[in-house]
Amino acid sequence: MYTAQPKKLLILQILDILRKHSDENHRLSQKEIADLLEKEYGVTAERKAVKRNLMDLIEYGYPIEYDEIKRSTANRVTGEMDDTSKLSGFYLAHDFSEGELRLLIDGVLSSRQLPHQQSQSLIKKLEGLASRYFSVRVRHVRTLPESVPRSQQVFLNIEILDEAISRNRQVEFFYNEYGLDKKLHPKLDKYNRPRRYVVNPFQMAAANGRYYLIGNDDFFSEVDHFRIERISDMHLLETARKPMQDVTGLEKGFSLPRHMAEHIYMFSGESGRVVFRAKRFLLNDVIDWFGTDITIKADGEENVIVTVASVNLQAMRKWALQYSLYTEILEPAGLREGVKEDIRMSAENYRMMLFSHPEKEKNS
Repeated sequence: MYTAQPKKLLILQILDILRKHSDENHRLSQKEIADLLEKEYGVTAERKAVKRNLMDLIEYGYPIEYDEIKRSTANRVTGEMDDTSKLSGFYLAHDFSEGELRLLIDGVLSSRQLPHQQSQSLIKKLEGLASRYFSVRVRHVRTLPESVPRSQQVFLNIEILDEAISRNRQVEFFYNEYGLDKKLHPKLDKYNRPRRYVVNPFQMAAANGRYYLIGNDDFFSEVDHFRIERISDMHLLETARKPMQDVTGLEKGFSLPRHMAEHIYMFSGESGRVVFRAKRFLLNDVIDWFGTDITIKADGEENVIVTVASVNLQAMRKWALQYSLYTEILEPAGLREGVKEDIRMSAENYRMMLFSHPEKEKNS
């Protein structure tokens, strides 16, 4: 096998040193680069060779920045002052800023579906996109504990779904749910056998720290949402995906921003206009959940009336319970009655607990 001579690798070794040891706040002189070459690769390089390779990298298009210091020196022959320049302060302008990398790392940390080991591996790769000084500052970062349930096949599922969506193909898989043993088990069909889902995939999306497949169960007509980490034994089928216009709710096409705004908890089912009263101090949360494409008007000093043009009604019912201390559904009437029934049943549960354990409740 052909083995390249060390000198032939000099330009790559210099690039690697810039990647690892330099950024805007940590610049390297030619001498420092030469010292690192000897320390890390056992390569001795003259300053002229370092400069020549740096200029070649810059000419090739690598984003290497440097300072040019002007100075005047006496010509040894004529004795006259010649203007010369010295290049120093070299650093590689990395593709991602440290703030951007930290945002990506936080995204990995907040993802509940990635296994602990894969999360750590991803973070390590992200750290490698910056200089070593960034890695020092994120050594304290840790993912959620390994006791949090996480799937080992998320990445494989994503790859298959990406191909299926690109090729307009269906997929087939088991969809799982947790049992008392804290393990995932396939959902069963009417014959009590593991059911294989045939699904028309349209989009993958992240919401509430989880990753979802937005698609359509081929047996039905409406949009469905599947947690990607709960999918197992997925296969790409050769059968064509159902046209989007044949799916209820997608007759006019698919808009991910609109879909995400309507499906705040990624529930399936009917969407509709909702009006609710909320405390003024809740406005930050309201806009966080529903965005700015809503109507807000004052209702006295402490309250506001909020109108959401279209939102999934099942998700809205859950949201209303979550914020029931500070909100009241006004329209539609069916949703209002549903929330009232949920609150009544919740109160009944606590009444039953009170009657079952009166002393415990009294002393708590």
